[in-house]
Amino acid sequence: MEAAMKLARQYHLELSPDSPRLNFIARKGSWHGCTLAALSLGDFTPRKEIFRSILHNNVTHVSPCHPYRDLRDGETTEEYVARLAQELEDEFQRLGPHTVCAFVVEPMVGTALGCVVALPGYLQAMKDVCHRHGALIIFDEIMCGMGRTGSVHAWQHDDVVPDILAVGKGLAAGYGTVSALLLHQGVIEGMRAGTATFEHGQTYQCHPLDAVAALEVQRIIQEQGLIQNAHKMGELFGALLKKRFLSHPHVGDVRGRGLFWSIEFVADKATKTPFDPKLNIARRFRMRGLEKGYDVCLFSAQGCAGGTTGDHFLLAPPYTITSADAEEIVVRAGRAVDSVFAELQIFPAA
Repeated sequence: MEAAMKLARQYHLELSPDSPRLNFIARKGSWHGCTLAALSLGDFTPRKEIFRSILHNNVTHVSPCHPYRDLRDGETTEEYVARLAQELEDEFQRLGPHTVCAFVVEPMVGTALGCVVALPGYLQAMKDVCHRHGALIIFDEIMCGMGRTGSVHAWQHDDVVPDILAVGKGLAAGYGTVSALLLHQGVIEGMRAGTATFEHGQTYQCHPLDAVAALEVQRIIQEQGLIQNAHKMGELFGALLKKRFLSHPHVGDVRGRGLFWSIEFVADKATKTPFDPKLNIARRFRMRGLEKGYDVCLFSAQGCAGGTTGDHFLLAPPYTITSADAEEIVVRAGRAVDSVFAELQIFPAA
């Protein structure tokens, strides 16, 4: 994401050497990485707060598309999307439309909010605002891309093509430390019209072993139809999770797509009030899942309800998952959750 920000800035400079487009707009409750520019871009309070005094001052944040938390009573999906588009438009106007370099969004939010899928029409509405003012739209699919949601790219579910796309984790599936930027033809042409060179580099750029790992992983995924399996098994996995957890009095939401799902826990289901963060509910789930006899990875996080409160965990099985695997994961996750609530003497209502 650091490279994506630099590339977006250079693109505008190639078009106009005196371009005033310095500002980036991102979203509250987002996560884009640990380096300083990427950390400035994100809004994941637990990892950001301690470094806030040294972060960049050219990044602002607007509301995410988070219907469980932010959709108003009686508000339709179309009205909600229109409200978010207006908020982005207002932020462009506040900063000065000619100063905005790019808007950055996770098509499906990962760690910070827990597998929140963009509502129909949202991504297109955001893109329309950006292009109306000459800014780029950047999609961060480091977590949700390369097959995780049941399509190669998460944006394909909405058929909204970004100007710059960041991919990573699923590219080499952990067998290589590799990420990449994919560029729209319009961005490429803009760069070619100028210096035709991206002023960026790093020590392990184009590392051959990582490239080989990524190529082999993508070959296997394609030949074995693993993205199609992620789509098929994702529908089953989501249904099983909802059946097991949605009726639980302390589960606020079960959400996701493909093989990327999250469960958000609340102290009060009716009001969506989160647990006291001092209880460390999410972390307790994760640690319990790692104990012998539970043996399930529950990737936990806090902050999905306003930045400092809210407990959730993520489940992201491998693309090779079978229906039996899906059932077993749900059983183990349920067992870990029940054990933690019993230990804390927080029991389901009779």
